[in-house]
Amino acid sequence: MHPNAVLAVVLAGNLMLPFITAQNAGFVKSPMSETKLTGDTFELYCDVVGNPTPEIQWWYAEINRADSFKQLWDGARKRRVSINTAYGANGVSVLGITRLTLEDSGTYECRASNDPKRNDLRQNPAITWIRAQATISVLQKPKISASGPIILSADSSGTPVTLLCNLTTAHTPHKESFWMKNGQEIPNTRTEHRNTAYRINKPRADDSGEYKCVYTFDYAPNANSTIEVKAKPHITGHKRSENKNEGENAMLYCKSVGYPHPTWTWHIVDGTSYKDIDNSTGRVFITNRDNYTELNIINLERENDPGKYECNATNVIGTTAEITILRVRSNLAPLWPFLGVLAEIIILVVIIVVYEKRKRPDDIIDDDEPVGPMKTNSTNNHKDKNIRQRNTK
Repeated sequence: MHPNAVLAVVLAGNLMLPFITAQNAGFVKSPMSETKLTGDTFELYCDVVGNPTPEIQWWYAEINRADSFKQLWDGARKRRVSINTAYGANGVSVLGITRLTLEDSGTYECRASNDPKRNDLRQNPAITWIRAQATISVLQKPKISASGPIILSADSSGTPVTLLCNLTTAHTPHKESFWMKNGQEIPNTRTEHRNTAYRINKPRADDSGEYKCVYTFDYAPNANSTIEVKAKPHITGHKRSENKNEGENAMLYCKSVGYPHPTWTWHIVDGTSYKDIDNSTGRVFITNRDNYTELNIINLERENDPGKYECNATNVIGTTAEITILRVRSNLAPLWPFLGVLAEIIILVVIIVVYEKRKRPDDIIDDDEPVGPMKTNSTNNHKDKNIRQRNTK
């Protein structure tokens, strides 16, 4: 092939390479329209792909004014707007707005582009940017009259408690209502009445928590009101004792009921004094999760780690504590039964040897002496006597 022809092929290949590797921007996930209530929060997701990775922007237009979009930025609307964007193989962005008002209703637009001329004012944005829109409708939150917080005490144990809710105003007629506890629906509480009640017949610490009366609507989001039922923490489970060998790991735990969730602390009890547990040795680790705490000690030391460990649960209502006894045995502990038996055998052998050595000489039998008295042949003697008597006649 002629050298000029080869050069032409190479140049053509180099010119075509950017067009082969480049990829136009496209949406992997686009924002979805939602209906929200005042005071609520919403988040819109936008995921785009392209080579190079596209740039992402968020824009907003009021209802019925789709031709007047304004760009949003992080911290807008008195810091109620948050925009978090990450660029990698894809471009991913999340738009969030908190404490919604009626003015937050409108059209929200995710724009993406990897066109090198995308920010050139002489270019038409409709050509250089791709767009995905979502409509957010914000409705006035219904008004619900609810009973105030309730505190369960040991004195009131067994006295029934009733939670009350009343839907006073709503944008549309409600469909039904039900009760929830700690995010889970309570069975058999659905009703069509505007007034709803939930009764706790024999309240205990595990009946405390966050209760919600929820009202449903056909063409609007659910509305709810929260009632807190508070109680002092009550520890329902813990390790009473733990027996370990030195060098092993120990795990102590406590779990409780009660609301709000307690603050957990661990102490070592020495008589009447309490010592806070820290991780200065690098061997102690404490894990707390709501109504559960866990204390882990690795590479146990027989000199430092045995003792009484107290878990303490405290909330705004009160405090409670339980003790776990940790015992750390020597590594020779499994051999102690065998060593005890061996010691008994040795002692028995010594006793037998000493006894044999200290026997009296009279107790020793002489081999030259007869073992027993000699037997006399009395029968023969009588025969001889009889014979003599007969001869004398």
